[in-house]
Amino acid sequence: MKNPVLRLTTVVLIAAGAALGQAPAPQSDAVAQYVKAEMAWQHIPGVALLVARNGEMIRAQGFGFANVELQVPVKPETLFQSGSVGKQFTATAIMMLVEEGKIGLDDSITKYFPEAPASWKPVTIRHLLTHTGGFTDYPKDFDFRKDYSEADLLKIVAGIPLAFPPGAKWSYSNLGYLTLGVLIHRVTGNFYGNMLQARIFRPLGMQTTRIMSEADIIPNRASGYRLLKGELKNQEWVSPSLNTTADGSLYFSILDLAKWDAALYTEKLLKRSSLEQMWTVAKLDDGKPNSGRYGFGWEITNSHGHRLIDHEGAWQGFKTQISRYVDDKLTVVVLANLAEADPGKIAEHVAGMYLSGAGQK
Repeated sequence: MKNPVLRLTTVVLIAAGAALGQAPAPQSDAVAQYVKAEMAWQHIPGVALLVARNGEMIRAQGFGFANVELQVPVKPETLFQSGSVGKQFTATAIMMLVEEGKIGLDDSITKYFPEAPASWKPVTIRHLLTHTGGFTDYPKDFDFRKDYSEADLLKIVAGIPLAFPPGAKWSYSNLGYLTLGVLIHRVTGNFYGNMLQARIFRPLGMQTTRIMSEADIIPNRASGYRLLKGELKNQEWVSPSLNTTADGSLYFSILDLAKWDAALYTEKLLKRSSLEQMWTVAKLDDGKPNSGRYGFGWEITNSHGHRLIDHEGAWQGFKTQISRYVDDKLTVVVLANLAEADPGKIAEHVAGMYLSGAGQK
């Protein structure tokens, strides 16, 4: 999670957008020139950019290379790894189960994990969704190259003491969302990825979004990269099981994310009241908003007078960003295949260009 520090030009663009209201789209070359310049500055091999207004895709463009070695260009169809942008899908699946009465947000998770330590009894599903349950992240000695079963992973999570009393603080926790994926499996009898496929991806026509697999032959899959002493290297590998956890292990394209964005303006997946709950900053036990400005799978902030619901992701040589300026009905998605990339910076600047109409003819 992060709150990007904006350059003055971006601040001016967004402020201008507030004054102008719904401004026309910027000239396409102005956006392309900015993205290309930022890619060169950040040394990003490839970027996919989506801009949508009111659920309608108005720009879907690839820049640079999806695979540097084969010189394969990024296209709108190119698949990137989601990183933690995948958490919003896990949270949506949880809310589907809540709406169906199969689970309750304030249920203790020990209801679903009776073998869990006693310290988990005060931890609720709501706590895991909002990163306020005291769960931590993968420990420093965690072996990312070892294959684990779901039971193995749960045992590791259960063996880590809570960092603070549930509801007392906020601390981003991948392990909390990993646990939510196991909970979905226990409640439905299906692997969480299968539920996402059946209940979200297929109904929305997100034909290429899927759980990651480096073994499968998958058309249009991008390669991930990292910088080592300034030199471009391939991503480091992890075990297959760690590419299937509910903390963010998806492949998706900007074309599929356009369908996802459009669905969020409707009640195709969830009632409006459920979506609004996901997009509300959760309060701690003392009644104050959590320091991460986090809801359920989304961060809720205010960018220079514009309400912003967003999330970033990072995994295996990929960085991703989805930014929804909900009051302006503008969404910008940036997918990049470099571990050190800052897609949030690009998304914020591009949003400023569209909100202000900068560079239009």
